[in-house]
Amino acid sequence: MRRPKDASTGVIGDLVSGQAKFLSGDLMRHVVSMSAAASVGLMAIFLVDLADLYFISLLGEAELAASVGYASAILFFTTSVGIGLAIAMGALVARSLGAGDKERAREYSTTVLAFSLALSVPVTGLVWAFLPELVALVGARGRTAELAVSYLSIVVPSVPAMFCLMSGGAILRAHGDARRAMMATIFAGVTNGILDPILIFGLGPIPGYGLEGAAMASVAARFVGAAVAIAPIVYRYGGFAPLRLESVFADLPSISKLAFPAMLTNVATPIGSAYVTRLIAEFGDSAVAGYAIVGRLTPVAFGLVFAISGAIGPIVGQNFGARDFNRVRGALTAALKFLGVYVLAASAILFLGRHLIADAFGAEGDARELVLLFCGPLALAFFFNGVLFVSNASFNNLERPLTSTLLNWGRHTIGTIPLAMAGAALFGAPGVLIGQALGGLIFAGLAIWQAYALVDHHERLKDHPERTPKLGLRLPQWPFSSPRG
Repeated sequence: MRRPKDASTGVIGDLVSGQAKFLSGDLMRHVVSMSAAASVGLMAIFLVDLADLYFISLLGEAELAASVGYASAILFFTTSVGIGLAIAMGALVARSLGAGDKERAREYSTTVLAFSLALSVPVTGLVWAFLPELVALVGARGRTAELAVSYLSIVVPSVPAMFCLMSGGAILRAHGDARRAMMATIFAGVTNGILDPILIFGLGPIPGYGLEGAAMASVAARFVGAAVAIAPIVYRYGGFAPLRLESVFADLPSISKLAFPAMLTNVATPIGSAYVTRLIAEFGDSAVAGYAIVGRLTPVAFGLVFAISGAIGPIVGQNFGARDFNRVRGALTAALKFLGVYVLAASAILFLGRHLIADAFGAEGDARELVLLFCGPLALAFFFNGVLFVSNASFNNLERPLTSTLLNWGRHTIGTIPLAMAGAALFGAPGVLIGQALGGLIFAGLAIWQAYALVDHHERLKDHPERTPKLGLRLPQWPFSSPRG
């Protein structure tokens, strides 16, 4: 039996009154504070990833840096599945809190986390079983492929811990607790940062393991981050509801209607990235090493852009749950303004330091050319990636996850493959990145148009809930202008 909507007993009833904190207050302040807190945690992880690559480059073998680039393309896939599940978690919990149903939010926290852990097992098993084939699929050959498989064979079994870290962070952000979600990723990053040089190079009686040492440090970081993410859910937000089979089956339709489209949405990104990696591989290990540097540098430089998708989701979700569409629309506008200012500032810093960055990684030839291109005008194009992030987060929280799926797949297939191929033919390895960026511009415009149209669509239907389409059961109609939905 579900509790009535206003039920609140025990520790749940004693929670702080501001759980649905985004229903009032300045929207820009909410966007900035949530994004800033989320970005600090993400930056801790991304900075360690960048340092990881730097330490590996000190070992003096080009194949090592290239192998990390290939491994990242595979890990991107597993991460994207976890992100999809976390998106479902955040949307369901935030909407329940916005509607004033705290116990329902607690139940969703339980069932989605259980679903995530259950799904992580076959994902881990399948990826681990086919590592050589997957590495070959993204273009790795010879010793570089062997090194990538060795690295992945250590990291991939920790996928369940990574899913737990992501889901726990999503629950905390849905409650508006960006600080504690941030601390989980900070602890993970600090753990990785401390263990990296020790396990790569050795310290006293501890031997150095080189590339495998970097993998071991990443595994330890994932488990630490997962523990830190789950702890405040237990001691501050009432923990988890008893896991009953009937509750799981009752919640499964709601979870799957969000989780599977969200997973499909996010899986598109590593597939597009894997294709770009394979295309870059045709220009040699130097180009792949340059692409790996760009891949690690991007989230460090644009951590707030990555964070804003996780920040805008709870704000949109809570206000959608409260049916306040003016604030939903205002949140999107505030996010876009914030994106524009931040990308301009970050791009200027990258441009001024472009040669220092290339020198720090010893980038030469194609690798240097790619790093300098990214730190030049191409960095400005990351604004359009941010627009896509914001739009996708809004679709997932406004009951149209399939729209997000279609747009993201479009961006990473027809918006990437033909343009990257044309760029490669015209300009070599740099042309691949140019073509990829151009596709982002096109699909960002389409996505944000649809996001605002969807808000208008729901606003027209708010007085007629019986006419609102069921979640995820039909394909989106573009634009969202039909009164039938």
